[in-house]
Amino acid sequence: MDPIRNPYAPGAGQRPPELAGRDEQLAAFDVVLERVARGRPERSLVLTGLRGVGKTVLLNALRSAAVRKGWGTGKLEARPDQSLRRPLSSALHQAVRELGHPEPEEADHVLGVIRSFAQRDAGADAKLRERWSPGIDAPAVRGRADSGDIEIDLVELLTDVGGLAADVGKGVGVFVDEMQDLGPADVSALCAACHELSQNGLPVIVVGAGLPHLPAVLSASKSYSERLFSYQRIDRLARDAADRALVAPAAEEEAEFTPEALDTMYDATRGYPYFIQAYGRSVWDLAPRSPITADDVAVAAPEAERELAVGFFGSRYERATPAERDYLRAMADAAAMADDEDPVGSVATSDVAVVLGKKPQSLSPARDSLLKKGLIFSGERGRIAFTVPHFGRYLRSQS
Repeated sequence: MDPIRNPYAPGAGQRPPELAGRDEQLAAFDVVLERVARGRPERSLVLTGLRGVGKTVLLNALRSAAVRKGWGTGKLEARPDQSLRRPLSSALHQAVRELGHPEPEEADHVLGVIRSFAQRDAGADAKLRERWSPGIDAPAVRGRADSGDIEIDLVELLTDVGGLAADVGKGVGVFVDEMQDLGPADVSALCAACHELSQNGLPVIVVGAGLPHLPAVLSASKSYSERLFSYQRIDRLARDAADRALVAPAAEEEAEFTPEALDTMYDATRGYPYFIQAYGRSVWDLAPRSPITADDVAVAAPEAERELAVGFFGSRYERATPAERDYLRAMADAAAMADDEDPVGSVATSDVAVVLGKKPQSLSPARDSLLKKGLIFSGERGRIAFTVPHFGRYLRSQS
């Protein structure tokens, strides 16, 4: 098969040629956009799921839908070592520009509030290079969104942005990737702001994406967050959608898979979108001709597994310290002993301690560090799981 015409695209956040299995989420979001633009009450949205299920791809697709409706949009990626102020200011700056408000003075006022909100982090004695204002010519508006209390400031900021959007009969969408990495104060402020906006009927929504424990992070910050957001679990694809993700791009290149090849591909990928793209690319490059057969998949599987071992699993494993790697391997072994088919390897922390022959308390530093690095998550008290599907299987294959 011609590698130049290979349609498959494994990559972090890279949109696949066929966005299969997400029609329900896209259709529901179109309803949200219309309701908010018409002043109807609607909740902000949170997407959760493991690594490699396409959360970022779907987040970008939802943002594109908002842009097509004429909304102002901005996107940011949360980081545990970064305050919300600057990245959110950049996102809202873009959203205000996209809105295209007909009154320059009104738009400049809101841009000045955004500038004031961002610069509050720098402090009065900050050097010029530390004062954020890329592209904003409007002067900072003093006394608005600059109190230093992130909760007060964020409510004021989004209220002003929402008012600007309401003036032109449109909405503003703030898209936050890796939302679980927001600091506790920023999470609390974002929840409070969403609560205020929904009560006032302003056309601003937040769309967040994060790991499976994100709902617990939000709930721990504000108890009402359970009712504040609409939560959608993004999981692996059903068989028909997984087949479509392979068949539709191939058909565009006048190629096809045999039914047996599709069976073999689903057995190998288990419907995880990133795995589908990785296997699809390897199979296409190594298959001699169309139709692609089950034998072609078998020949290409080792190449796909090598790529996943280096780029998907290995890159994450390399981020761990020796003590953390011991903990990860113990998690994998504990899951295997439990004979659990769970692809994320959910295990009790006490079982990990048994495998390592140590007291659970002595393992807390390694566990907490892995949680912060986003390699594992805790969906319920006393249990942990990998954020990457089949990570345990990968670790056991390396031993």
